[in-house]
Amino acid sequence: MHPYVTEQHEELRAMVRSFVRSEIEPHASRWDREAAFPLGTVLAMGELGLFGISVPEPWGAGGDLTALCIAVEEIAWADQSLAVTLEAGVGLGAAPIARFGTDAQRDRWLPDLCAGKALAAFGLTEPDGGSDARALRTTATLDEDGEAWVIDGRKSFITNSGTPITSLVTVAARTGPEEISTIIVPAHAPGLEVEPAYRKLGWRASDTHGLAFTGCRVAAENLLGERGRGLAQLLTVLDEGRVAIGALAVGVIRRCLDEALAYATARRSFGRAIGSNQAVAFRIADLQVALDSARALVYHAAWLRDRGKPFKREAAVAKLFSSEAAVEATRSAAQVFGGAGFMEESPIARHYRDAKVLEIGEGTSEVQRLVISRELGLPVR
Repeated sequence: MHPYVTEQHEELRAMVRSFVRSEIEPHASRWDREAAFPLGTVLAMGELGLFGISVPEPWGAGGDLTALCIAVEEIAWADQSLAVTLEAGVGLGAAPIARFGTDAQRDRWLPDLCAGKALAAFGLTEPDGGSDARALRTTATLDEDGEAWVIDGRKSFITNSGTPITSLVTVAARTGPEEISTIIVPAHAPGLEVEPAYRKLGWRASDTHGLAFTGCRVAAENLLGERGRGLAQLLTVLDEGRVAIGALAVGVIRRCLDEALAYATARRSFGRAIGSNQAVAFRIADLQVALDSARALVYHAAWLRDRGKPFKREAAVAKLFSSEAAVEATRSAAQVFGGAGFMEESPIARHYRDAKVLEIGEGTSEVQRLVISRELGLPVR
């Protein structure tokens, strides 16, 4: 048992791992090949309570960020697409409403989100702005009666935005010249267009679309939190999401270690198992080092957050190290497999493709280094 993990956390891990082995792992390759969003499995994850895992009671299970990280790690071992569906559904979907919403907003949206009967998306990234959130161009203005927001603009690369059960998108928009706010937009609001799904290198079974807003009208009370505090809200959400993405990376590293170790033990060359060669054995040893290091960083950051302590720097460190370690782990495992690792029949090939976006989503590696530098007191711009 890890020092940051309780007995209850390990019981959760055992439950999720059993579900993953029976309901996700046997189908992950096909979902990837067909670029198919596995709605039935997502609904089953909801029945397990995973989408409400870290949402406060009475709407969710009242768990913590560590619990979410454990669930994400276990699912990522088999399928990164479903892992990010859960991570985004909770961290970017339900969490902003739970944290910043009114009681009326929570009562309206959270029950179905926490039950996994609905998914929510977070609309931040735009065609001309991702890392620089202050550069966003989407606008939201109150109509002359002050009863509705009118939203115009576009968003890019939005996870969970076009599924059959998507219920809302929380949109970051300019509500004044120097003011960014977040507004809840129901999925079928007039003036909201969900653009065709992207053709992606990886995470093919996750749902990702661009969104276009053209005179999109929503009620004035759909403002989430305080007007003008949208940037602060999204940065809080992203800090927590970065820890969860780090957990996803931990699951990837663990799968690479498991597969490389099994293959190096079974595969024979020159009359002996290839794992008896130092070149192979040392690669696998390095995978173990990467796994232990990434997991410790992720769990430490989650532990700090769960106890209400500052964790911005630790979240950036965990996300940076774990995501880059996961990319290298897939490359190293593919090398252990040789030609077999280049074949799509191997899960390593899928994880190799999937892992690259870990260095991009929820803050690029460069952004994490910027955050860390500033937290150290450096006047970096």
